[in-house]
Amino acid sequence: MDTFDAISPIDYRYYEGDKETFEKLQPYLSETAAIRYQLAVEVALVKSLAERKICDKKAAAEIEAAAKKVTAAEVYEEEKKIKHNIRALVNCIRNKVSTEAKPYVHFTATSNDIISTAEGLRLKDATINALLPQLLQLEKTLIGIARREKNTLQIGRTHGQHAEPITFGFTIASYVSRLGGRISTIATAANNMKGKFAGAVGAYNASSLLLKDPEEFEIAVLKKLGLQPSTHSTQIVEPEFAADLMHSVISAFGVMANIADDMRHLQRTEIGEVAEQFGAEQVGSSTMPHKRNPINFENVKSLWKEFVPRMTTVYADQISEHQRDLTNSASSRFMPEIIAAAFIAAKRLTAAMEKLVVVKENLNKNFNASKGMIAAEPAYILLAAAGHPDAHEYVRKLTLIAQQQRKSFQEVLMNDAVAQPYLKKMTKSQLQLLQNPERYTGIAAVKTEKVCRQWEKELRIR
Repeated sequence: MDTFDAISPIDYRYYEGDKETFEKLQPYLSETAAIRYQLAVEVALVKSLAERKICDKKAAAEIEAAAKKVTAAEVYEEEKKIKHNIRALVNCIRNKVSTEAKPYVHFTATSNDIISTAEGLRLKDATINALLPQLLQLEKTLIGIARREKNTLQIGRTHGQHAEPITFGFTIASYVSRLGGRISTIATAANNMKGKFAGAVGAYNASSLLLKDPEEFEIAVLKKLGLQPSTHSTQIVEPEFAADLMHSVISAFGVMANIADDMRHLQRTEIGEVAEQFGAEQVGSSTMPHKRNPINFENVKSLWKEFVPRMTTVYADQISEHQRDLTNSASSRFMPEIIAAAFIAAKRLTAAMEKLVVVKENLNKNFNASKGMIAAEPAYILLAAAGHPDAHEYVRKLTLIAQQQRKSFQEVLMNDAVAQPYLKKMTKSQLQLLQNPERYTGIAAVKTEKVCRQWEKELRIR
């Protein structure tokens, strides 16, 4: 099939067309990978059987060698004939081994001993080996920007309105902290993925026929794969482990979407505090040659809009009647796409942030637009500290006077007779701050550095 014959945009637009993304995700999230992971579970099973002398080592080696030759294409061809995916996998192995080895392919296993274990392992591996490194690269990029701009003055905004002065580095540090927390949560959830080898209803019925301690056997099989069993299984692994992983990924996706949205808004013509660097031949609009749209940031938010609702399906897949039904057999197949999309978004957002241009001229222009009023908060606090009985209301009225007279708040305050006794109680530095509100950034720069150091240490970023 040609790439452009694919149905999903994940394939023809974001995956197949990007060699680096393909190489990072294909070993874990492709259908070829799904079959390879299932084969790895079958091999771990037969090796454990050989260790307990239920089959000989020669048979185990033969099955392992055969498994390496099985392809996804032949498994699917076999499934077309017999209408069962795991039995098709088993038949493909059996077709490549001797009569003596055939009985031990899939011996004592049920389909979901293989499927649940393989899925848990490949989602874990995809997260640890592909998604987390990309998120860490994004986090490292954010830390670099936060440090670089920790003293760059910016007007803070709440409810879309100018608030108090901060720094642009402090703005980015918020996302350093939020994404850092999500990375930690994802790593914990990925490392907590489980497998199972407990049979058709989870009671070890088949394995207990031949093994004195079927739970120990389950542990041994899974240990070969780098997994542990869940405390209790039915025909399937407890679904909460996968739900926790997907939730943590979607939660990180939300942080990325928020970063993208903020950067997109800061690029508005009326604001213009940052810019997304364009390539020499890049086109922003099909009809307006001058346009430079924030396409990468918009793309990240758009991907988030598509994938955040999929958590509803993940939560719905927690419910399986009795020991198991098939109502999650199709829906759970789309779970890998959540990890793929999060990786793609992280990669795109990292590239955009690495080339982010901070327009200090516009940062200063926007700050100056509110410079005449933003001293109101420190003024009321300092007046109250100096003994004014109703400083907030007094300052509020002065701001109205300043607006009416088209003067700065500082000018009105400093010339108001009522304020004089209180102003005399203030220190020189306090008075200077009231007249130079660009100094009123609290500990924004210090906090930025502290946040960066904390997450560098916790995530071991160098």
